[in-house]
Amino acid sequence: MFERLNEVKVLRDPVHGYIHIDLKVVWDVLNSAWFQRLRRIRQLGGAVVVYHCAEHTRFEHSLGVYEIVRRMVTEVPDLSRELNEKEKVTAELAAMLHDIGHGPYSHAFEGVTNTSHEVYTCRIIEENTEITKILEDACPGLSKDVADVIRHESSNPILSQLISSQLDADRFDYLIRDAYFTGTKYGEFDMERILRTMRVDNGRLAVKESGVYAVENYIMARYHMYWQVYYHPVARSYECVLHMLFKRLKDLGTRKLDPSVIPLFIPIIKGKKIPLSTYFDLDEYACAYGFAQLVHHKDPITADLARRIRDRDLFAYADSTPSFNRKMRSTLKKAGYDLNYYWGRNEVEQNPYKPYSGEFSGSIWVRMKDGSTRELSNASNIVYSLIHGPTNDDNKVFFPDLKKK
Repeated sequence: MFERLNEVKVLRDPVHGYIHIDLKVVWDVLNSAWFQRLRRIRQLGGAVVVYHCAEHTRFEHSLGVYEIVRRMVTEVPDLSRELNEKEKVTAELAAMLHDIGHGPYSHAFEGVTNTSHEVYTCRIIEENTEITKILEDACPGLSKDVADVIRHESSNPILSQLISSQLDADRFDYLIRDAYFTGTKYGEFDMERILRTMRVDNGRLAVKESGVYAVENYIMARYHMYWQVYYHPVARSYECVLHMLFKRLKDLGTRKLDPSVIPLFIPIIKGKKIPLSTYFDLDEYACAYGFAQLVHHKDPITADLARRIRDRDLFAYADSTPSFNRKMRSTLKKAGYDLNYYWGRNEVEQNPYKPYSGEFSGSIWVRMKDGSTRELSNASNIVYSLIHGPTNDDNKVFFPDLKKK
């Protein structure tokens, strides 16, 4: 049904060894301008200012997720047997394209545009772009099928579970890849064992009881990576300054637009739907240029916030408590800071695993030796203790370091 390449293309990868591509449609997507744009979108957003080697991008991550799904649908016996050719290819393409709509600075930019990257992903797949043409040329209706997988509206829910669930290829790749490029060990787990013990049980993904130990290791890897990398307070400080800069630009409005504001920022400032032609150009290179221009903005707050991003002169941070907040806010006011732009608060929490009843993608299922199926927390004492223990959270406030003034 789908055209094969004359030979299998292999791309070297530090995580998976090789990425294997044997389908023309996958190869054409890889070489499209939209997919190549992901080379200009780093994977970890603000964490790059903490871990200096974390320069990897959504490009290699997307290829990694594709490779894992390709292996799932060909090497996991239940999936290889139960999925037809079109479903397998649809899953591979959804894996490859699941992050095609990401903006710069990872999830931080979603707060700036007030739109999730999944919305842009589906627009890019379906709104008559180069990607749409490639998919439709390969098989009419394929663009909608791929977008439906990403939207969790696929006629076969397993396809969505492969890419977005609590035990999926997306998480597998970013944990191992992010650990590798940050130089940490927290994200390492035995993915090979999980794949070897993966099964399909009553229309949902599951693992054999013998794979529970590897899944426990995976869940702890997620937990540690969030607290040590993704939720690092310096990374959150960077994102806070980023949000404050665009908040200031939006508050200034566009009536007397300063010439230092690059045109790509104007739809964001206006709060309007961003055309895909503009969104295509909105990468981290363009934003870095835009911030460098804004350093010369006539508004001193805008100029200062842009300089802080450019020079990594970030906000200090502290645990949020009523007494500290009152005292620090008063001190900042006396120092002349506008608290609308120089005071931020961010609270994060992380439960390594939380089962959701009634949702295939919301729980991890275990096929026991006696043939029964249990939700993971009923098959693992470690996971049971985790989900019934206290939720770990971290409430921080961010503000200028007055010692530097």
